[in-house]
Amino acid sequence: MDISIRITDRVGVTHDISAPTDMAMNLMEVVRAYELAPEGTIGVCGGMAMCASCQCYVLSNHELPTMQDDEEAMLAEAFFVKDNSRLGCQIQMTTDMEGLEVELAPAD
Repeated sequence: MDISIRITDRVGVTHDISAPTDMAMNLMEVVRAYELAPEGTIGVCGGMAMCASCQCYVLSNHELPTMQDDEEAMLAEAFFVKDNSRLGCQIQMTTDMEGLEVELAPAD
């Protein structure tokens, strides 16, 4: 089943896209699949929460998975962090994420 999510890219363009929930994809992989950020600027570590290149701001009021220590540590060192910052690689595409709205944080 696909869900509808809204992603605002780094130049301020909003994209309404369908994301599959049956492929174990995370938000960072969806952004890459739709090429919403230039290659090499997102998911640099491959989704291991070891860089902050997929940082995003969660705009909708979704119940997200609890932040793990490695994600918290990365965001503590990242630039442009806000209260609603999360790493896209840590947000799995599940049916619970229907209607998710995020904005990609600026690249370094």
